[in-house]
Amino acid sequence: MEKKTTQNIMSMDLDEIRAMIKKHEINVCLIGVGRIGLPTAITFANSGLPTIGVDISQELVEMINSGNFPLKDEPGYQQLFEGVIKTKKLTATTKIEEAVPNSDVIVLSLPTPMIDKVPDYSALRLVAKKLGNLIKKGSIVVVESTIEPGFVENELIDIIESSGILKSKKDFIIGVCPENANPGEIFYDFNNRPRLVGGIDEKTTAIILEVYKHVFPVELIKMPDCKTANAVKLTTNVFRDINIAFVNELALLFEKLGIDTYTVIDAAKKKYNFQPHFPGPGVGGPCLPVNSYQYLNSAKKIDQNLLKIVQEARRINEYMPQHVVDLLIDAFSESNRKLDNSTIALLGISYKPNVHDVQIAPSEDIIKLLNAKNVKLKIFDPYFMSETVFGHKIENSISDAIIDSDAVIIITGHKEFEELNLE
Repeated sequence: MEKKTTQNIMSMDLDEIRAMIKKHEINVCLIGVGRIGLPTAITFANSGLPTIGVDISQELVEMINSGNFPLKDEPGYQQLFEGVIKTKKLTATTKIEEAVPNSDVIVLSLPTPMIDKVPDYSALRLVAKKLGNLIKKGSIVVVESTIEPGFVENELIDIIESSGILKSKKDFIIGVCPENANPGEIFYDFNNRPRLVGGIDEKTTAIILEVYKHVFPVELIKMPDCKTANAVKLTTNVFRDINIAFVNELALLFEKLGIDTYTVIDAAKKKYNFQPHFPGPGVGGPCLPVNSYQYLNSAKKIDQNLLKIVQEARRINEYMPQHVVDLLIDAFSESNRKLDNSTIALLGISYKPNVHDVQIAPSEDIIKLLNAKNVKLKIFDPYFMSETVFGHKIENSISDAIIDSDAVIIITGHKEFEELNLE
């Protein structure tokens, strides 16, 4: 990293902060350099701000420092990555205790998965505990991780303060800028999608706006506080989860009525206020299912009867893998063939098209259900060739998967499958 400033950001006015940013004298530490965190770190470094990425994965850190870009399915970043690594604007380490004390801005891009349908904030809690002993006085913490409203105000600040060394607003300030990126399209999103900014007070929000204005060429939407910014982030994704559930239910009805669901959607979207959503084998990934349960987790602390529509949407979308298997069973029955001892080819296991990611993928449930049916599975996914996923070795080609198979299920709509000749 470049020589750092000894000045206290909290004590400066906005003109002084702008001057520091312009001279690239703000040092950034980005904790969690995974799917979203690494592109974020690259973007900060590419703006000229010296950036150090922190991650618990030694393998990932070594890949980054050696110039080996780990996100091959994320277009737009290879050249930028090589540039910031070559100029040492971006480095990586596993040693949080060395990175944080030398940084003015600490960005948290940590995973917030769920365990048994309950949000898991253990990574954030663990890092926050460490920050309480490491933050240089006057620093700013920005949480990009997706969290439920109130987590910063009600818990995260207390954890940082629990060391007894630092006091919020006196020794450090904290705010949020929830990531707003779609895996596989992060470069586009970082350059086009608006970002939400909220802090624990007006000055914190203003400082984050100045930093992010320098880094991201997008509209920055000022929020009144952290919890409102996080509520907006969750609302946009839970909106999708609910509407996908609605369309999945329509698809179940239309199957019985002999109506093509896609024909209905294609015509309905001509109306000005209709937003098309599409049916599928379920809803996966690190966002939509988790975001719905984050809202439900908030609601159950207040009133178990709140957000019933979200509960129902989750039930519908989690049922869809079973429906896929039921369709297969019906197809074998209609063909007067036995499912028992048959060979089934599955095409695509990613949770969404064109990415190397199986987080909460519907394919996992489909595979579990089929494993219980005494069938042989042959799986092909162009993003996982030669890997073993969900207990199955991925075939080397579509042909290898389909040959000698009794049925084919296309689970994920990868671009490689768009021209597939089903005959």
